[in-house]
Formats: sequence, C-alpha cells, structure tokens
Amino acid sequence: MQFGIMSVSDVTRNPVTGETPSEAERIRAAIEIAKKTEEVGLDVFAIGEHHNPPFFSSSPTTLLAAIAAQTEKLILTTSTTLITTNDPVRIAEEYAMLQHVADGRMDLMLGRGNTAPVYPWFGQDIRQGLPLALENYNLLHRLWREDVVNWSGKFRGPLNGFTSTPRPLDDVPPFVWHGSIRTPEVAEQAAFYGNGYFANFIFWPPEHSLRLANFYRERFEHYGHGTKKDAIVGLGGQAFIAKKSQDAYREFRPYFDEAPVYGNGPSLEQFSQATPLAVGSVQEVIDKILGFHDLFGDYQRQLFLQDHAGLPLGMVLDQLELLGGEVIPVVRKELEGRRDPESAPAPTHELLVQKKYGDGPVRQPRPQANRGDNVTGGSPYLDTDEVTAAREAE
Repeated sequence: MQFGIMSVSDVTRNPVTGETPSEAERIRAAIEIAKKTEEVGLDVFAIGEHHNPPFFSSSPTTLLAAIAAQTEKLILTTSTTLITTNDPVRIAEEYAMLQHVADGRMDLMLGRGNTAPVYPWFGQDIRQGLPLALENYNLLHRLWREDVVNWSGKFRGPLNGFTSTPRPLDDVPPFVWHGSIRTPEVAEQAAFYGNGYFANFIFWPPEHSLRLANFYRERFEHYGHGTKKDAIVGLGGQAFIAKKSQDAYREFRPYFDEAPVYGNGPSLEQFSQATPLAVGSVQEVIDKILGFHDLFGDYQRQLFLQDHAGLPLGMVLDQLELLGGEVIPVVRKELEGRRDPESAPAPTHELLVQKKYGDGPVRQPRPQANRGDNVTGGSPYLDTDEVTAAREAE
C-alpha cells in the first residue's frame, strides 16, 4: 500500500500569527514538503490544480518536474488534474513529458474540479461538466494508446491523423485515477477503463465514500478487468498528530476554525468524530487509519492533506516526521498481516511495464520526423482527402 501527502496549494493566512505567505514562499514550501515526504519514508506526493486565488498550483507538471529532479523514489501525482477545462491533447503531451522526466515515477488523478468560475475562463460551460469530463477522458485514453488518432466530438475540434508527442515512456501510459466526491458516473468511467478510483474522503461520513468505492469495484468486475479484489482504490484524508491528544486538538483548533473548508461549521471534535479527519495522539491516528481498512478492506493508496489552512512550513515538516516516523510504520506492519494476498498491489510504472511485456523487450516509440506517425507513415496534418487534393493541385 502507498502512503503519501496531497496539497491543494492554498495560500492561506496563518490565524495564529496573522501572516499570509507569498506565492513564492508557498511554492518553495511545496518543494520542501515533497522532499520531506520522501525523506520520512512515504511513497507519494500529490499537488492539486487551481487557476484562481488563493491557490498557486496552476501548472502541476512544472512543479512536479522540479520535484522529480530533487527526489529519487517519490511517486508524483496530482490531486487533481482538471479533465474538464484542460484540452486532453495538452494533458496527453504534458503528462507524457513528465513521465519521461520523472523516469516513470508519476501518475495522475483526473477530476472535474470544484471552482465554478474556471469553466468560462477556459471557454467551457459548467452545466456540461460531466459529459465534458467523460468525453475528454475518452479522447485522452486513446491519445496515449494509439499512435494515430482520428476523432471527433462535441467539445473540441476534430483530430485527423494526430500523433501526440512524446509517446508514453516504454509505450506504457501513465496510470490514471478518477477522483470524485459524489458522482457515480466518474466511478463508472474508472471501472469501464480498468483505471483507479480515488475518493477524496475528507468532508463526508465514511459510509458515503464506501458506497461509491463498492459501486466502482462491482462495475470493475462487471467490465471484465478482474475480480473486485483487483480494483484499485485510493482515499484522501487529513491528520494532525501530537504526542498527547489534547495537544493535537489545542494546536490544530485555530487552523481548523478559520479554514475556508472547515470553519464556521461543526466543531473540531464533531468533525473528527463524523468524518475521516484524524486528530490526536500517535496511537489515536494509527487506530483511525486502521479503521479505514476495517471499513474499505484492502485499498492501494492513502493520501493525507497536511499543509492546508495556513499551517506554517515548520509545523507541516514536524507533522511529516510524526506521520512518516511513528504512524505509518506501525500501520504498514499491521496492514501486512491483514492483507489478502489476492488483492491488487498499488500501481507503479514498473508493474505496468511488467504486465505489458513480461520478460520480453520494452518498446520505446520513435515517431518519424516529417513523415507523420510511426505506424502508417501518414501525415500528422492532413487527412486522406486533403492529401489527395493537395497532390492533384501540384
């Protein structure tokens, strides 16, 4: 099982000191948090995508590429990549490039996003959000698996003989998670393609996320990708840890009370009891995480939100020391004893390569310059009729 950190990239006022970090400070902090994530023995770092204040992460691939250059083992991913307002051609290109730069240490999570004004900024209609997400991923899936794509749809112009470059590393597309809080159609799409399903699992009672995860597992089996045990499930969460439970609540309370997504609602105690938010001593947080397994059974990835709501960098790094040094080693050992040997392992590039090639040679695509795609030699610019017309005009 993979454990890691996810960030929504908010630039939020520290309610204790009254200071608000600059974007530059938060960007540098994100890189330090990612490096610390690897240092303390966690597996994954994820960054969100936003195009509006108070968030800084409008270009996740740029940030993740910088982190890839400063880490060795860390898997880099998103939480989430906007499949609605990004052109799927650009997603195919940018994340394939990141895959090469990171030597395969990456995947991505796709989602619709939760900021309504973003849609018109990128020329889209939020009322078409779901069909837009479904159509865009259908195209993205093909772009990474077909060297030549002819395609037409409702939400973007057609493609004629198009080859997305660079081709995926080892001719193996990045693993894709479909992230959702409440939409069964997203779980259905993840199951249809045999991809992973990620439940944000922060703001809702656990039973809500369980219903969607179980629906995804049932549909995954229905589409013939394997049994329910082969389905790939990830969960989000948040933890705040201290040596003593009362200290954890005392230290985290001012950040919780003024957090944009938490504040002015249920109390910290109420929220901790009703949702997956884990606040308390090392043992209490261990017990809460193990409770996720009690509810969901074997799942493959657990991410924690740590740098949200104005927590200063020093406090976040201290939290990572506790999470990676004292909590997760105990959780890993306990889950090893619980794990069903038939359950799917966590996805990695190495496993995907092994699944495709076995012990055979690995293919590295080599598109031919000025000759179109690397399969048919067709033009990447013109369809057949246009080529014929051009030749007749010569």
